[in-house]
Amino acid sequence: MRPGIIVQHGRLPDRRRALIRCDITALIGFIPQDGWPEGAAVGDFIEIVLRREADLWSYPDWKVFDPASRRAVRDFFLNGGEVLHLFGVFLRSFDDLRELTDSPSLLEPLLDRLRTEEDIALLISPAAAYMPCEVDRRGVVRADAEGLYDRLLAHCREMTNRFLIIDAPNGLHDELLLRWVEGFRSRELLNRSYGAVYYPWLFDGQERFPPSASLAGVYVHTEKSRGNFGVYWPPANVPLKGVTHPEVELRWDEVEAMSDNGINPLVLQSGRGVVVFGARTLSQEKGLEFINSRRVVSMITEQLRRDSEWAVFETNNPHLWDVLDRDIRYRLEQFWRAGLLSGDKPGEQYSVLCDNTNNPRAQLDAGQVNVEVKIYPVGTTEQIVIDLQLGG
Repeated sequence: MRPGIIVQHGRLPDRRRALIRCDITALIGFIPQDGWPEGAAVGDFIEIVLRREADLWSYPDWKVFDPASRRAVRDFFLNGGEVLHLFGVFLRSFDDLRELTDSPSLLEPLLDRLRTEEDIALLISPAAAYMPCEVDRRGVVRADAEGLYDRLLAHCREMTNRFLIIDAPNGLHDELLLRWVEGFRSRELLNRSYGAVYYPWLFDGQERFPPSASLAGVYVHTEKSRGNFGVYWPPANVPLKGVTHPEVELRWDEVEAMSDNGINPLVLQSGRGVVVFGARTLSQEKGLEFINSRRVVSMITEQLRRDSEWAVFETNNPHLWDVLDRDIRYRLEQFWRAGLLSGDKPGEQYSVLCDNTNNPRAQLDAGQVNVEVKIYPVGTTEQIVIDLQLGG
């Protein structure tokens, strides 16, 4: 070997991460005390990963899961679901969930596990919908499952690219339902865009069940049928499978009132069956009131976070700013070409800023880099107005 220095040319590393997934679902079920294994405690859980309904029946202890969760597995796959993480949380009774607001540590083992599975994008808990509601002397409607929903919505916001599908509480209809949703969506406002409520419950022959698992399957099928970026398509105007009729047949004026109050109605249409006829989150914030807009923003935010992880502990200088600016613009243009962002040409309705105007000396001394990203996601066509005129 000749002494000296040898210069070899290599390729620059590809810093862009693979596209994140938005179709993997977690079903949070419960296991009563008589089904616990030896040594288990409240808050512990078991987990199985399912890719078809038959995977559940091949699991030796499938009967320990609550009936609502077992039924939900069928509805999920029947409506287009593909990958399901089924969790069974050990509870003495539903009183453990009722006290969740005062004892938040109950869910921490489960949430710690969910934090490690970053690609889980949808959460459902059909069994929680069976928990009772009460109306106090002032007419305020409270559901016992609210503590669970609040905790899961906060978790969805923490994880960015996660969304909770909520069932209307069991037996809640008409004015009481509207009153409950109004109260629920008026609290913890920053979290409410990460969830959606569906009504009414459904029937398959004589069997009655909450709709969230069927809806999770619709979310997955809608996304997967639209290609790699199908999350921009609203999960609505889709007939549900495995359903014979809704618990309540809604009139069109009731559909309008529910949509206006953040409830997504399931309506019976002649020749189509029961159809998902809403695509709204629980948010009252303009721009995040539609499910597909919220999920597009969530997905892009999480994608940019993962793409930029390599920059942590890099030298903070204009070269780093230029690289971040270029990489993020590349990713946003990819999203724009796929239809996730508005605008007739690249960069028209999205922008990236990372230079000395938003990274002053004080920011550099603090070890921080500020990248300002503005996007305008696609919306939803919720109403079509046809102006029909007669005459010459």
